[in-house]
Amino acid sequence: MPVIVTGTSYSSNSPIASWMDRRQRLNYINVYAYTAPDEFVPFRPFILRVAINKSAGRVTVTRKGQVCRGLNLLWDFELTVLPKEILDFLPWIVNLIEAHDKGSPLLLESPPHSFELKVSEVELFNNAWTEKAWLLANPTMFPNSSLSS
Repeated sequence: MPVIVTGTSYSSNSPIASWMDRRQRLNYINVYAYTAPDEFVPFRPFILRVAINKSAGRVTVTRKGQVCRGLNLLWDFELTVLPKEILDFLPWIVNLIEAHDKGSPLLLESPPHSFELKVSEVELFNNAWTEKAWLLANPTMFPNSSLSS
């Protein structure tokens, strides 16, 4: 499916890739720093988040002449990873999007790194963290872990 990448101007923190699904709904994905070191907290871990169909107000671009039935508000997903894990996840994320578009979770392959999926009680969002990203973001929860040092 054709993908449009937008958001590279000064007004956007990260580019957004968008596409129309088989039901003519606009979907989008972006990758941004969940946490990163800065001047005030130089030892903060660098952790990335891959967000699919999150923050709907940021996406407004469609191709001229393209039929759009609005944003896909029925599905969203967030994956929080370490920078060294993200490239391993790219084929899996494409597979996740295709499996969801086809309505067949059985087509979904196993993720390249273990993660924990947190689904809200009202099932409005899916939020997954890789084990290493979770341990790095929450070192006091697991003080004896080799990943927290």
